[in-house]
Amino acid sequence: MSDTTTEARRLAIESIATLVNVKRSAADQLLRRAGAPEDLIVKFLKDRDQATGERLSKRVAATAMLDDLAMRGLEERFVGALIDIACDWDAFHLSADEYRARAIVQKAREIRGELAEHAEREAARNRARAQEARARQDAERASQLSQQSGLLLAQFDHLAASDDPHGRGFLLQDLLGRLFALHEFPVARSFQRNEGGEQIDGAFEMAGWHYLVECRWRKAPADMRDLDGLLGQVTRSARQTMGMFLSINGWSHNVVSLLKQSPDKAIVLMDGYDLRMALMREVELRSLIEAKVRALNLSAEPFFSARQLLADVDQKSVGR
Repeated sequence: MSDTTTEARRLAIESIATLVNVKRSAADQLLRRAGAPEDLIVKFLKDRDQATGERLSKRVAATAMLDDLAMRGLEERFVGALIDIACDWDAFHLSADEYRARAIVQKAREIRGELAEHAEREAARNRARAQEARARQDAERASQLSQQSGLLLAQFDHLAASDDPHGRGFLLQDLLGRLFALHEFPVARSFQRNEGGEQIDGAFEMAGWHYLVECRWRKAPADMRDLDGLLGQVTRSARQTMGMFLSINGWSHNVVSLLKQSPDKAIVLMDGYDLRMALMREVELRSLIEAKVRALNLSAEPFFSARQLLADVDQKSVGR
């Protein structure tokens, strides 16, 4: 406890003991107005000395009350409220010693300013501690992101050398789910629905929308028939659902134009370069997905490349 808060506590006790002579009136004029719990007010009025059986003096009873308030975590607020009452006190006729009561009021006015300064210093210390805690959390988060991204990139490179296309596809689903989870997207791993009639490679959530994901890693580029399955899944979902089609080796030249012709603009495209740039942290994954969705919604473009995002960032940097 600081010197200021100790002095404020002492002043609160003296205020209760001095400003109002009659104990019951002190309870009404001071304790209740300062927000003391009713059970503690009853104790203040009724507690007796164990040795003599006499009712406790206001000073002793006030000290006991503040001890109880401290255990409840209410002392600081009560003391502050009581000092505010004392600062504006003018009912000196209620005191047994008017001059002593006036001195208490003067002291209360002095210490209120000290309490305000103390509160500001404490708030500044708390802000500094919170900022340091956030900085530590950010550093830990950055370290974890760097480490896990490196492991995922190594897994991606290992898959690129694999000669098992079927197994590589399943591992790609796992890698993509882990990447999105690492960047704090709510993720659903591979699942079935409609009584097993549909197999969903995975899904994630962003800004209240759900995105069904389909992954392809084949030598040949994907064609429109590969996307028809995902389009059907999205169509059979609720309205706030879109799709993301990841094809590591891209897609045939007519896929984008056919998607543009579709009345339901609900699919964004992602290729191997996009994924690798996100794994290398050359682009921020969330920024990339947001840019893809923005391009689809505003320009009806189903594919917005990480190359474009990097170029936009470079252009903005030059503009500064």
